Amino acid sequence: MEKKDGKRRDKALSRDQVISAAIAILNESGESGLTFRTLAQRLATGPGAIYNHVQNKQDLLAAAADVMIQSALSVNRDELAPGAAIRAVALDVFDIIDAHPWVGMELSRAPWQPAMLLIFDRIGANLQALGVPDMAQFHAASTVTNFILGAAAQQAAAIRLHADGAQRATLLSAAARAAIHQDKKSSPFLQRMAGNLTEHDDREQFSAGVDLILRGIRG
Repeated sequence: MEKKDGKRRDKALSRDQVISAAIAILNESGESGLTFRTLAQRLATGPGAIYNHVQNKQDLLAAAADVMIQSALSVNRDELAPGAAIRAVALDVFDIIDAHPWVGMELSRAPWQPAMLLIFDRIGANLQALGVPDMAQFHAASTVTNFILGAAAQQAAAIRLHADGAQRATLLSAAARAAIHQDKKSSPFLQRMAGNLTEHDDREQFSAGVDLILRGIRG
């Protein structure tokens, strides 16, 4: 197949090239913009060559998410205390999803894919050093990972629905007004927390959630 400039691809296509091109499209256009047709055009090849490396779009999305999470967790955290290392892993994942919402949507769709297993491993590796008994480490790692997974889905969905800060601010202001007008007797906590809806920072809120879980794990 000819490239846009009229030249033919003269080298065999690799799996890494397929995934790299898919990530570029996902970052530009989101999941809806990634089709095997657009990917074939980007790679100047036919769909058949792509199917030699990935089975379907779901397989491709999982591979792309795995590459992004590996990149996010590539920083060496050995110098950190175990709790700080777990917190850093969680925030690294949050930041990559904040920058690339499609990663969060993919993680929430198929939780035990390679990317999630990598997150699970990075968290679990620090639990023994944190003093968590062997029998409790699986549940502790699962709790932190599931918190990340749930936050990932929420963060990604919010970013996709409200791409710019003005939209987010408008949404949160409307939610705060609705909270204030709730019946005070039936929703006392919501009444007291209404102001936080417009003022909270998503990353700070996520970090606080991780800290709460870690305090529970430490006992």
